[in-house]
Amino acid sequence: MIDKLTKTYLVMTIEAKIMNEKFLQIDEHKIRYLESGTSKNTLVLIHGLGASAERWTHVIPIFADNFRVVVPDLIGFGHSDKPTADYTLNFFSEFLEKFFAATNIKHPNIIGSSLGGQISAEYASSHSQDIEKLILVSPSGMMKQSTPALDAYIMAALYPNEISAKNAFELMEGSGKQVEDQIVDGFIERMRLPNAKLAFMSTVLGLKNSVSITSKLKSISVPTLIVWGADDPVIPIIHADDFVSAIQNCKFYRMDGCGHTPYVQDPHTFASKTSEFLNGI
Repeated sequence: MIDKLTKTYLVMTIEAKIMNEKFLQIDEHKIRYLESGTSKNTLVLIHGLGASAERWTHVIPIFADNFRVVVPDLIGFGHSDKPTADYTLNFFSEFLEKFFAATNIKHPNIIGSSLGGQISAEYASSHSQDIEKLILVSPSGMMKQSTPALDAYIMAALYPNEISAKNAFELMEGSGKQVEDQIVDGFIERMRLPNAKLAFMSTVLGLKNSVSITSKLKSISVPTLIVWGADDPVIPIIHADDFVSAIQNCKFYRMDGCGHTPYVQDPHTFASKTSEFLNGI
């Protein structure tokens, strides 16, 4: 019988073996990313506000069986450089374009979560011809007012300590289950890096001052799937219909029992349902 601690160690060891950490330069800025899998079909995973490539750790090994999985730390986040800049949606969309060119990625499938979903939608609105399929997970862009969970997350970013971070992630989880220590510890570590708070708050302000995403969504012609945690307290599921109705060729999947990050809370169901869409099942 394998005890829980040993099982966790074995899972982490397997994941560590198949995920390669890489770095490249974009406009003289160091960008970090993870890569796994050898398929000719590429899947790019885009994390949310204040996160990093590690947010996708539970699903990368699953997707790597059928895709070349590429997972960047967005510029300004994770262990990528954090230049002094205006972190607008256009800034991030241009970053994606440059990142794809630098990694020789052509016609990728893209999954974007939260802020990463809005960035992916922004990119897709002018690059649909360059994308195979698009999946948006609880994307930002429609919510006009903040939520207690989002407020707690912003406070944790500004004052990164164990109490504030654990409280924020437990609220975001939405299920009442205990949050993994490595998620909390990783967030605290990243938010204490030089310029991390500047990039975080510049992004928040950039989102507040951005134009309505509705017109951009109507320009997306690539097949799209919207995935939303039914119990999402950060960006409530009531905003899902705004995306589904605006995007031309769009499907919807509700993940019951999940909050803001279903790929963390129920990775196997998430990977199964999104893979069905990506593989045309």
